[in-house]
Amino acid sequence: MRLKSFTASTMAEAMEMVRQELGDDAIIVSTQRAGGVKGFRVTAALEPADADMMVAELLGEGPGAQAAEALKEAFLRHGLPQRLIDRLVNAARTTGSSNPQAACASALEAGFTFAHLPEISSPRPIMMVGPPGSGKSIAVAKLAARAVLRRHDVSVVTCDNIRAGATAQLAAFTRILEVELLTAKGTESLRRAVESLNGMVDLVLVDSPGVNPFKQSDMEFLQELIEASDVEPVLVMAAGGDPVEAGEMGEAFAQVGVSRLFASKLDTTRRLGAILVAAEVGGLALSDVSASPHVASGVSPISALSLAQLLIPESRPAPLRAVADPIPPIHDPIPHWTDEAYTP
Repeated sequence: MRLKSFTASTMAEAMEMVRQELGDDAIIVSTQRAGGVKGFRVTAALEPADADMMVAELLGEGPGAQAAEALKEAFLRHGLPQRLIDRLVNAARTTGSSNPQAACASALEAGFTFAHLPEISSPRPIMMVGPPGSGKSIAVAKLAARAVLRRHDVSVVTCDNIRAGATAQLAAFTRILEVELLTAKGTESLRRAVESLNGMVDLVLVDSPGVNPFKQSDMEFLQELIEASDVEPVLVMAAGGDPVEAGEMGEAFAQVGVSRLFASKLDTTRRLGAILVAAEVGGLALSDVSASPHVASGVSPISALSLAQLLIPESRPAPLRAVADPIPPIHDPIPHWTDEAYTP
């Protein structure tokens, strides 16, 4: 069965694209808000040539029935809601694969968007956002280390003036990496700090204060920071949370312009349902994951196949790719931005 996704600004346009491409006999596998863009995404498939095979699949007698059952069990174990389980299993059935991992990867490819964070350069600064304790500062340090180890210039800006010791923690990492660190207090100082780095480095990373996604004043403050500095906000979410709350968080952060999700702390959980639900409800693209508290362990881009391997491991999961090259420390002073003045 041929499976294909269509993205358009409206649901009606997406459905019309399905009809023109696959015809009136197409099966609608899933519909959702498109990750990373404004619009809708529809995944559809053509009927199999042998209609009896589809009937056998639905009755649990076809070659993909065992794989579908394995997927159901895995998705339940990871805490996915029944509606999402049904959608993914239906998408997996259209592949006809008897291999659970392959069927899962195909279903994830049809149901989610994957968009990796830039490793060496980006036209816009990247701001890591999220609730307190989600791992934003560590994510910034890991992304900076990845760029440095590829011999690209990177600078870090922190506007986290709320959490005690936040700047000192990030300063320790950036000194080791020989990366410039600027601090900003308020939207105007953040704008000036970011503008001062335009065209000077390949990659600018911004660490933001943790905000409560269910508190209007917190989200309004975050949106002001995002708009003032023209950054791309990326949600950092710790794996293993409650899927329902994670979905509500994903939706809340999507409303302030977030389009990608960075999953942290995969090493401290065995259930990944929360990040999948957050991505689905918020229409967010899955970007990268972190499975270690150590900066040297780096981050790994996530794909449909690698995510399927985490959800349904055939054996003990292989460790995520690590970056462990030694970096000599230095002791340069840290420049500080404030709304009043810039002090080198």
